[in-house]
This record gives sequence, C-alpha cells and structure tokens, in this order.
Amino acid sequence: MTGKFLRAIGMMSGTSLDGVDAAWLETDGVTVARTGMSVTLRYQDSLRADLRHLLEIAPGLQPGGNFLRDVEHRLTLDHCIAAAMIGQGADIIGMHGQTILHDPAQHRTWQIGDAAMLAKKFNLPVVHDFRSADVAAGGQGAPLAPLYHAALAQSLPKPLAIVNIGGVANITFLGADGSILSCDTGPGNGPIDDLVFRHTGQPYDKDGILAAAGTIRHDRLSALLAHPYFALPAPKSLDRLTFSKLIAAATGDLDPADAAATLTAFTVAAIVAAPVPRPLRVLICGGGRHNNAIMAGLRQAFPVPVEPVETAGWDGDALEAQCFGFLAVRSLYGLPLSLPTTTGVPRPITGGKLVRAVPDGLGSDSR
Repeated sequence: MTGKFLRAIGMMSGTSLDGVDAAWLETDGVTVARTGMSVTLRYQDSLRADLRHLLEIAPGLQPGGNFLRDVEHRLTLDHCIAAAMIGQGADIIGMHGQTILHDPAQHRTWQIGDAAMLAKKFNLPVVHDFRSADVAAGGQGAPLAPLYHAALAQSLPKPLAIVNIGGVANITFLGADGSILSCDTGPGNGPIDDLVFRHTGQPYDKDGILAAAGTIRHDRLSALLAHPYFALPAPKSLDRLTFSKLIAAATGDLDPADAAATLTAFTVAAIVAAPVPRPLRVLICGGGRHNNAIMAGLRQAFPVPVEPVETAGWDGDALEAQCFGFLAVRSLYGLPLSLPTTTGVPRPITGGKLVRAVPDGLGSDSR
C-alpha cells in the first residue's frame, strides 16, 4: 500500500566509520516531494577506534556484552545529537545503524544502534534493522539505495549509473526500460582510510594527495583484482573487511604513497569492472567523490561523463541518510526495500523493524 507524504529523518553511519549523517525529506515512499537540511556528526576518535575493534571481533561476538552495550549507547547518543540538529519536525525516523558484520553467505548481517532509545528521545516511530529480512530470505542485504536512486532519477536520461563510494563502493544501474541492477563493486575509501590512519594519524587521504604522490604497482593491483569476488555476477555484496588480508599481503611492504596509489587504483578498477551494462553517464556520491585521485581515475577509465551527483541537483553527502528516511516510509507502508536484481532476494521484499515510543516505565513497542 501507499499512503500520504510523511516527513522523515534518515540516519546513516557508514562503513567508513567517519560519523553519522542525518537528513530530512518528505516522501510517500515512491516519490520524493522535497529534501531539506542535512548534517554530519563526526565520531570522536575513541568511538571510531571502538567501532573498528567491533568490526574485528564481530564474527565471534555475542549480543549483550558490556563492551558492545557501551559502544552502542555512545553510538546512539551521537544519533540523538545528529537528529536534534535537523530540527525541521518529522513524522518518522529511519535509523540504519552501524554495520559491524555483513556475511550474507551465512545469513548474517548485524547493525548496532538502540532504536528504542531514539524513539523515546524524540517520541517518534523509528524504523531500523533494514537488512535482516532480505538476508534471511536469501538476499545479499545490500545495496539498499537503488530504489531511492531510481526515485530521484525519474526524470534523468537513461541508462544511468550511480556509484556510491563509502567504505565499500556500490553501483546502481538504471536502464532505459525501467530496469534496476546493483551490486557492491569492491573496496571504496575503507582500505585507503585505514592505510592513511596507520601511517599519518589522519582519518583519510584528503583530496587524494598521498595517492597522487605515489606510483601504482600494477603487479600488486593485478593480485588484488584476482580475488574471486570480481568474477561473480551482480547482485553481490561485501563486508568492510572482505579484502583486508589480501590488501595486507599486496601492499604491506610498500611505502605509504605507493600503497595509497595502488589501493586507489584498486577502488577505481573494481568500479569500472562492475558487471552492469555501460551507461550514458556516471554520477558519483559518497565521500569518494571528494578524492581527486579517485575521480581522476574514474574519468580516465570510463568513456562517458563522470560527475558528482551535485550536477543532477542532489546532495552527495546526504544521499545515503536521505535513503533511509525514504526506506523507513516504504517499510511503514509495506513496500519492497529490495528486488531480485538489487540484492538477489528471490522476490521483492519489504523489511525494517518498527519501534514506537511508549510512556516511561512501559519499555518499547517493537513490531
């Protein structure tokens, strides 16, 4: 079913581990009537470090431990602050949470964040846990942005590709016939960020300066691209750490600049090799569009225009957060969040869990 237009706050804390984005929009889950204010709240270094540690230990982690509860509480406090900064009024919140494990082959995906705490804070319904239903049904659980991309791009010429470069990169292909095809392409900023932090203490390669100072080691790049993931058809998805051991082996003995140049080329080559048809235009969103080395590599490799999504009138920093406001409304109305061609799920499937605020002392109403 569809319903009236609702004012939604979407919240996304991505695999880059840089912070939480919050964005306001008005939608009926099919059409975007308007977008509004967006904010990014950067994680404190201590929270980022603890989240990074959770990524490493998540495969053997059990819910309920003190460390996990503490990190989740601090993470949710940041979500509360970011949502309060929006200040435009809302009917519903979509909270993606922070992914600490994504292993669809084992039917596991795990995002942390206390939706009940957020619902109580703002006295609003909160939709969370967007990926579990898809994974339980046999899908990849990612990417989930394609239906939002399609809604935004209704009037744009097609075929069109939209590439999001976060910690992991993903692509949405929108065909002239209305078809949608998507997948995670490979690493995004994540391995580059990790390298730069280890060697400089900075959170990322600002403007791609370190990569630009280095030389691509094509022998190492070939070894990285030999990973079996790249032979798989779309749809397919990745965990933030899928390539960690391979990257360590391929670049661990390189000087930082050459390693950054090689990892940047890895991100670019994986995007260009994505198993989707060739578009007329490629639009780039996510933090990677600020990396001049990545953008230069993409423009050199693609035979079509490669542009930041701002050229289409979109906000590339707010897009993923907006997406989860859009998906929250779709979830509320029982509309699909994923399709066989976006996540590999057997049939179009809805998802998300709804938590409603209830008076103090009564717990939470989760359904």
